Amino acid sequence: MKRTPFGTWPCSIARAVDLLGDWWTPLVLREAVFGSRRFEEFQRNLGIGRNVLAQRLNRLVDEGLMDRVPYQGRPLRHEYILTPKGRDFFPVLTAILAWGDTWLADEEGVPVVLRHRTCGRETRAEVVCAECGDPLRMEDVETLAGPGLPAPLARAAVAAGRFGVRDLREPPLSDLPEEPDGAASEGATFQSAASKRTFSDRTAPEDTAAPEFDDR
Repeated sequence: MKRTPFGTWPCSIARAVDLLGDWWTPLVLREAVFGSRRFEEFQRNLGIGRNVLAQRLNRLVDEGLMDRVPYQGRPLRHEYILTPKGRDFFPVLTAILAWGDTWLADEEGVPVVLRHRTCGRETRAEVVCAECGDPLRMEDVETLAGPGLPAPLARAAVAAGRFGVRDLREPPLSDLPEEPDGAASEGATFQSAASKRTFSDRTAPEDTAAPEFDDR
């Protein structure tokens, strides 16, 4: 089944899903966080096929989340080390862990517990506002059209009530230059009337099919 590419969509979530949204890639990163470095360690801990694992590791290296570092010369063997870009995915993993602990844990309890070395206490991830430190809750957050959103998509999203205008001191979106015909075709789901909603007033689209992923 052909996989829909999201890497060029004007949406950071879509671009991240394009890179990390298959079944195995987040688990490979999880194992790297848990201390796996060598190919055999990843394969043993995940029970993943060698060809699939090689594909995932090569993609993570190509995208700059891991470095391939030799640890043996004869025969040549490599370790896979998280780069700063890869280590920056750690908060995402802990957020997924917290959600899974809340909604998917068995009656026996959570499988993995985090302890913060700085304070010595068991902890869990919580997403907070980078400015005021309060927890970020869906009902308290507004989505705004950012500078990287193409002008036609921004106008459509604001007109539909999906996004607000980021800064009222900036020129109104109606005054922004038009883009060539067809420029808004990619990622056109931003303009879907079925998606008319904000974080604080959210309804599920009726006719929007979920993207399909292959088992890469």
